Amino acid sequence: MTDLNLRVAIVGAGPAGIYAGNLLANAVKDAGGSVAIDLFESLPAPYGLIRYGVAPDHPRIKGIVNSLHEMLSAQSEGESRRTIRFIGNVEVGRDISVDELQERYDAVIFATGAIRDAALDIPGIDKARSYGAADFVSWFDGHPDVPREWPLNEREVAVIGNGNVALDVARILAKHAADLRSTEIADNVLAGLEASPVTDVHVFGRRGPADIKFTPIELRELGEVPDVDIVLHDEDFAHLDGLVPATNQLKVMLRVMDGWRKEGSTGASRRLHLHFYHSPVEVLGDDGVEALRFERTTPTGDDRGSVVGTGEFREIPVQAVYRAVGYYGSPILDVPFDEVRGVIPNVEGRVVADAADAVAGEGATALQGLYATGWIKRGPVGLIGHTKSDAMETVAHLVADAQAGLLAAPAEEADVLDLLTERGTEYTTWDGWVALDAHERALGENHRHARERVKVVPRDEQVEISRAGELQRS
Repeated sequence: MTDLNLRVAIVGAGPAGIYAGNLLANAVKDAGGSVAIDLFESLPAPYGLIRYGVAPDHPRIKGIVNSLHEMLSAQSEGESRRTIRFIGNVEVGRDISVDELQERYDAVIFATGAIRDAALDIPGIDKARSYGAADFVSWFDGHPDVPREWPLNEREVAVIGNGNVALDVARILAKHAADLRSTEIADNVLAGLEASPVTDVHVFGRRGPADIKFTPIELRELGEVPDVDIVLHDEDFAHLDGLVPATNQLKVMLRVMDGWRKEGSTGASRRLHLHFYHSPVEVLGDDGVEALRFERTTPTGDDRGSVVGTGEFREIPVQAVYRAVGYYGSPILDVPFDEVRGVIPNVEGRVVADAADAVAGEGATALQGLYATGWIKRGPVGLIGHTKSDAMETVAHLVADAQAGLLAAPAEEADVLDLLTERGTEYTTWDGWVALDAHERALGENHRHARERVKVVPRDEQVEISRAGELQRS
């Protein structure tokens, strides 16, 4: 068995990358070895989709951020050589190549997640005022690489999808901007939402109410939005007579929706409609979105919630459409990529050459020193808990490979930061993030609406604050 004395690069500083780093540090320590981990992130700040992919009115997200912060802080401070270094504003494949990482590290773990919208292949989906939900989420979360303004000019809007992202998008569209003022929402986003004329937001799902992909918390939040009525349709619930919910979660959600049905209209100024058994067929309109055409579906009766078309078509007038049908991973230069699934092909976290090798399973030959975890490993499904179990599996294989002597020792001993500095890459660090975090919180404290934080949106401003703060702390 080889003594463990490792240098590892992790690409992506969202939950998947942070969990992997923390688990790896603890696993190597428990095995009596040592490890130095560099956590690369293309954005100037850490946390990935927790910072840039979750609606700002989710208070429970603060707990996840605090947990991730504690993990990185514990591994990043108080040691002569930090176990985990955060290196932000560095895009692997552009600022540094994978080959250059492999020259400097025993192993590389890819934890880049999935940030692009999955495609919806129906006629008209590319018309003006047809958007991907991921792009809209990035906008209202203050992502630095999307436009500062979003065209919110329509009264009737459609959201296609029956998952939590669809509910986030629908809730933010329907919610009055005044009810978001206490959150960390960026000022440019708040101004855009305040000007929105929306009156009706329609959410469409292909399956029925018993097969929604929401969580009870997400669903309940809809009913807590002030001055917004939830509109349901009795015909969508006719198939539920005599149904025994498969889980307690489903039982709770059906009870919540039944309560909304019985409550009816309160005369609110805005309405959020939940439609089931609607399969999108075409986006209609000459100069952009004017309506959506759906085929009404019906359940087949199997235990998977399958539906079939009924041949009945409906056209519902809307002036904008958001597709929330899933996320899709982004390829990294010189790393294998499965174009069908949008993942890095792998067997239990060990990267393999192509999708066929991944299907072959244990018989496939792994690429030396390359690993994957999180959504880029298994696809964009599951919650935070699944991400942690993903990381445990990947880290276990990496440690086993290291102990078996299957990893190549780094050929280059120089610090990667020297290379980045030589290239003029304005990387950010953990100390820089601490400074940016404090800056955003100070903006919130001094804001006229007394907010917990106000996000800094422009990338160059984030980098400037981070690098200035790093110098002050050093």
